[in-house]
Formats: sequence, C-alpha cells, structure tokens
Amino acid sequence: MVDRADRFIEVSLDKRGVSCTAKLLDDLAPITCDAVWNALPLGGDVYHAKYARNEIYALLPPFAPEEPPLENPTITPIPGDLCYFTFTDTQLGTKSYGYETEAKHQGRRQVIDLALFYERNNLLINGDAGWVPGIVWGTVVDGLDRMADACQDLWRAGALGETLNFRRV
Repeated sequence: MVDRADRFIEVSLDKRGVSCTAKLLDDLAPITCDAVWNALPLGGDVYHAKYARNEIYALLPPFAPEEPPLENPTITPIPGDLCYFTFTDTQLGTKSYGYETEAKHQGRRQVIDLALFYERNNLLINGDAGWVPGIVWGTVVDGLDRMADACQDLWRAGALGETLNFRRV
C-alpha cells in the first residue's frame, strides 16, 4: 500500500452548529476511504437510529465508481466510528423504518448510509434482515463529546430540518 499522509474530515450537524474531526482509516479500509474522500463534500437530512441505538446517519445516492467490498467490517461499532452501509430500495422501504414518503432516498435503487456512532452499546441487527455489517472507515479524534451531546438533543428534540455533513478538513 502507498504510504500517505493522514487524512481528516469534519463531520457536522449544521443547524446545531456542532462538528467533530475524524481521521480516515486508510490502512484498514483504503477502498472505502478513497470512495468517500473523492466524493466529498457529502451530506443530507440526518436521521437518528431506531434499531442500532446510538447512531446518526444520512442517506445518500451512490457516489463510488464501484461499491467498496466489506473491508474492516463490524456489527458492534464503538463511539467515534464512522461507518458505510449500502442498502437497496426494498431494504429501506418498509414502514417500520419510519421514513416519510417524501424522504429524498425514496425511489432510489441503491442507498448509501454514512453513519456516526456516538456512544457505546451498539449492535447492528435488524428485525427484517438480521445482521447488518458496516464498513468502519473513520474514527473521531476530536469533538466527540460535543457531537454526542448534539446527537442526544437530536434524539430528544427531533431531526427535522437538521443535516449531517462530511467535508474535508
């Protein structure tokens, strides 16, 4: 593998004015890191997890020239993990997920989920599909405490009008 300088991104909840800094895990998930890095900036409506627990995420159209393989997978993300998931339209199409019919990802054949896990005790299992492994492609190195507070506020106060954004530092 090519030795390269560390790469960092900002992850933000813009309406709340909160951000954190994450380091890309190029050594563990090089294909996914390149796909995300080359597509930045990325962002969209934020959602708080219903099943995975302490997770916020944005659902995006595919942006990689080819979908990354399941490199550096987990089903038990830890605080600060950034994860990448690929879903089909039918996987996210049931009413049990709570997405409104106007959600921007509705009608897409494939949906990319970029997620931030902000607290412990997460388990990626889904009642409809079973285990849902994600690719860990980054880790928060600064500001996780502030982001976790904002995520808790998002859980309690609601996500409408808020966006989750990923930008190069």
